[in-house]
Amino acid sequence: MTRSSAQFTQPAESSSPSTLLVVIAVLLGLAGLALAVAGAWLIALGGSWYYLVAGLGLIASALLLKRGGGVGLLFYAAVVLLTLVWALWEVGFDWWPLAARGDVFFVVGLFLLTPWVARALARRDATGIGRTRAVLGAVLAAFLLAAVFSWTREPGRVEGIAPLPDVSINTTANATAAALASPPAPKDDWTAYGGTGFGQRYSALDQITPANVGQLEEAWHFRTGDVRGQPGDPEETTFEVTPLKIGERLFLCTPHQAVIALNATTGEQIWRYTPEVQKSLALQHLTCRGLSYYAGSAAQPAAAATPSPSPAPSAPAPAGACDAKLFMPTADGRVIALDPDSGKPCMAFGGGSGQIDLWKNMPNVKAGSYYSTSPVVVTRSLIVVGGTVLDNVSTKETSGVIRAFDVNTGALVWNWDSGNPEETAPIAADRTYTVNSPNSWSISSVDEALGLVYVPTGNQPPDQWGGKRTEGAERYSSSVVALDLASGRVRWSFQTVHHDLWDYDVPAQPSLIDLRVGSETIPALVQPTKQGELFVLDRRNGKPIVPVNERPAPQGAATGDRTAPTQPVSGLSFDPPALKPSDMWGGTIFDQLACRIAFHRLRYEGRFTPPSTQGSLIYPGNFGVFNWGSIAVDPQRQIAFTTPASLAFVSRLVPRADDTTLYVQGKDRPNDSLPALNENFGAPFAIKLSAFTSVLGLPCQAPPWGHVAGADLRSGKVIWMHKNGTVRDSSPLPLPFAMGVPNLGGPVMTAGGVAFLSGTLDQYVRGYDVGNGKELWRSRLPAGGQATPMTYRGSDGRQYVLVAAGGHGSLGTRTGDHVIAYALPKR
Repeated sequence: MTRSSAQFTQPAESSSPSTLLVVIAVLLGLAGLALAVAGAWLIALGGSWYYLVAGLGLIASALLLKRGGGVGLLFYAAVVLLTLVWALWEVGFDWWPLAARGDVFFVVGLFLLTPWVARALARRDATGIGRTRAVLGAVLAAFLLAAVFSWTREPGRVEGIAPLPDVSINTTANATAAALASPPAPKDDWTAYGGTGFGQRYSALDQITPANVGQLEEAWHFRTGDVRGQPGDPEETTFEVTPLKIGERLFLCTPHQAVIALNATTGEQIWRYTPEVQKSLALQHLTCRGLSYYAGSAAQPAAAATPSPSPAPSAPAPAGACDAKLFMPTADGRVIALDPDSGKPCMAFGGGSGQIDLWKNMPNVKAGSYYSTSPVVVTRSLIVVGGTVLDNVSTKETSGVIRAFDVNTGALVWNWDSGNPEETAPIAADRTYTVNSPNSWSISSVDEALGLVYVPTGNQPPDQWGGKRTEGAERYSSSVVALDLASGRVRWSFQTVHHDLWDYDVPAQPSLIDLRVGSETIPALVQPTKQGELFVLDRRNGKPIVPVNERPAPQGAATGDRTAPTQPVSGLSFDPPALKPSDMWGGTIFDQLACRIAFHRLRYEGRFTPPSTQGSLIYPGNFGVFNWGSIAVDPQRQIAFTTPASLAFVSRLVPRADDTTLYVQGKDRPNDSLPALNENFGAPFAIKLSAFTSVLGLPCQAPPWGHVAGADLRSGKVIWMHKNGTVRDSSPLPLPFAMGVPNLGGPVMTAGGVAFLSGTLDQYVRGYDVGNGKELWRSRLPAGGQATPMTYRGSDGRQYVLVAAGGHGSLGTRTGDHVIAYALPKR
């Protein structure tokens, strides 16, 4: 007899169970009872039998453990073994889903192997204690081995190498007659939100490479002094700016509308302009994504000969007026023109006021219900302006009209209103635009050689019920619309969602790139969408380059509404696979079970499941696979660097009996919410929207929830895809592991072969090898970096990478007011 077994063969000291065994039995019994009862409910809903069987096994184990001896351990080992086999059958060697199914059982099993429990069991019956402990230990070891093996794997990971740069692309000699020369990629400067009006988020700088990016260090750090928490701030007060770099200066705006000029090499402030903004605005969002720059008439190139050229340059600015200008959209519905040299308003713009009023000729004027959060488009002669209209408040909101103004005078040149699309001449003074027409809150792109501005549109409120949408709203909702720069008329449009009931508005700036397809160079447009498509279109006519198919969609809309029979799907798609019951997740087996019950109680038939009074699971949700950060495209490699996210949401329609009762917000609405957000006055339903989360606040779907991915834009193939980001800053436990978290904010690519991204929920800016997606460098940020980085050359000859880190209110990332520049060490 061994020493270890001898200590458990002593005569029983008492016939009554020990207090420890009673406590263990009660806790295991309660856990088993919870699993059994909830498991029976799940079976009634058509779900897995595992939970009921496991619950009954735990109850049996609890009763036997209370009696003493080793049989109770055997029953517990059987439950753990059942769990392991079931988990591997459902999810395979995928660590996070495997851990959620087995973590509680594993920890309890380790406790049952402790000497304290063994001695308590042996008091009643020491027979076979050593063997039963060995059996349980072996089962736990098997679970541990499966977990360790799964830790080394990443299901869904795609490995590959991106094409090398093709320097012959985008040269006049290789462009066909139909493919017009693109503007040069930015190098020393960053003159527009996306680098240029093409929205590529690509720089020709090549000083930073995969070989040296690990040496990047902080060059300077500026604090704007503008932080969230001021009176009247909405929850979604965010620092989303991508600064401009013009000459030796950086220009940026803050959430509370200040405009700041900095020395690009040192970070020292040169000037600051703070406009008077109307107080007490009930805003859904408070942000400024960026400014726009007009170089002045003397700096504008001649227009290329095109079938429909853009308007001729505006007349020179009046004497004493600004030639070059910065344009700043404000939260109270204006666009202000500033002198880049001094930061003072350009008073000749807007008829002597230095600004234009976007509320002019608007219907249903309500403070805070219309404003522009994104930079305007600037051409040789025009600024083109869209704006955001309140979501899900009522059916009587203002117009989503797109307007073009003279870049020097601010005079209205044309207006395109989807409710009245044929009349684009400047509206008469005594008329108003169409009520509640689809808007464009995101960033547009422009090709002046083709004479087109490309506008991503939303849908007509309310988002989740469209029974009363007009023909014009239906035609141009959730689309990318190409407008003629000279007239504002529609040249072509491409709809990304038919009869949108999911808030799948087109959120991202289109990226314009000339693609080499066979022997032909085609001027292309790449449009990311919330539902995960990358539509690759010929930007001359909107015809797909990468094939687009119409697929049948789930039917059965709410009363008075309809659903489109099909929806467009691109050959290049990051649409996540449809959710299954086995995809449900949680921190433990218990909240994972709760998520499975919730999944079965919701209506879900895959993507485009219509909203319902039952509650529908919307996946991907309106957070979007892609959002306003868009993507970056490399015109030489002909690839895109993307940041697909995948989070499920719940959409529940609430029948309305009148147009006054607050069915959703009610008396318990948040202090900083709009009074009628999601109430949909004028529609038959209000809408309750929420993330699909467990009782612990964790996503009900298993991770990863965010990736970085490279895509070949010519073949429509995903080259590589890796999970990206940690939950270090968004969970009670600061886990540093690459779990794959959502991203909000775009990437930037460089000719040096490095991409940069700062928008993940953890506070890091990262550098990646664009060839294979490998993370090469990271730096800790003092706040959330939910903005798009940019890069430029300083006066000292170094390439700088610039990041705004101020957090995002609705994502809960740490707020701040930081602008940080990184560069390689000085030689």
